[in-house]
Amino acid sequence: MAERFVISTPGRGFTDITRQVAAAAAAAGPVSGVVHVFVRHTSCSLLISENADPSVRQDLQQWMARLVPDGDPAYSHDMEGPDDMPAHIRSMLTGVSLTVPLLEGRLLLGTWQGIYLWEHRHRGHRRELVVTCLPGT
Repeated sequence: MAERFVISTPGRGFTDITRQVAAAAAAAGPVSGVVHVFVRHTSCSLLISENADPSVRQDLQQWMARLVPDGDPAYSHDMEGPDDMPAHIRSMLTGVSLTVPLLEGRLLLGTWQGIYLWEHRHRGHRRELVVTCLPGT
């Protein structure tokens, strides 16, 4: 079973999508196995991160800005602005898919874990995600 949904991001930063992924998993019924989440874009990514203290996500954002700065003159791809190529690099480094264990239709995330879409562009975008529930053997 696969389900698609769209998230509108406000711009660079994190959007918690845990509830949407959990709802898609629950809609599949009492499946035990894994849920696979995939974002169909090349300038954002998915991650599982701390969901209690927002300073963790702020620190991740600052760390990534130092690692992959906007407007680096070494980039030749800048068709959509100085955040264009950095967004692609950030997406490649952090990934566009996740797999989470599933038990009877429920995500088996840890106590302090949430699923986030990490927008790497400065302006907001509509991001399409695909959630697939795969039963175990």
